[in-house]
Amino acid sequence: MSKISFEGIGETVATFACGESVAAGQVVKVSDGGKVDVCSAGERPCGVALSAEDGYAAVQLGGLASVPISGEGVTAGWCKLSADGTGGMKQDASGGTDYLVVQVETSSAVICL
Repeated sequence: MSKISFEGIGETVATFACGESVAAGQVVKVSDGGKVDVCSAGERPCGVALSAEDGYAAVQLGGLASVPISGEGVTAGWCKLSADGTGGMKQDASGGTDYLVVQVETSSAVICL
C-alpha cells in the first residue's frame, strides 16, 4: 500500500447528460451539447466519468485522475495517450496527446488531465 495519494488534487468536476453506455471510471468525450459518451479507440477524452446514473454523469475535467490503461508502454513522465475504445487509455506515440503520468500500476495510471 502506497503512502502517497494523488486523490482530489486539482479536481474539477461537471455534470453532463450521458449515453447509456457510460459507466463510472471510463474516459469520455463530449458527444453533443452538454452530453458525454464513451470514447472510441484513438480519440482524445475530455475527462473521466466519476459516476453515471439516470442519464447523467459527473465528469472529472481537470486535475489528477486515475484511469484504466491497456497495452504496454505507459510509464511515469510525459506520455502520448489516447482512448483505447474500452473506457481506458493506451499509449499512442503517433496520434496521442501528451499527458503527465505521475503513477503507473498494473492496469491503471494517475494522469494529469
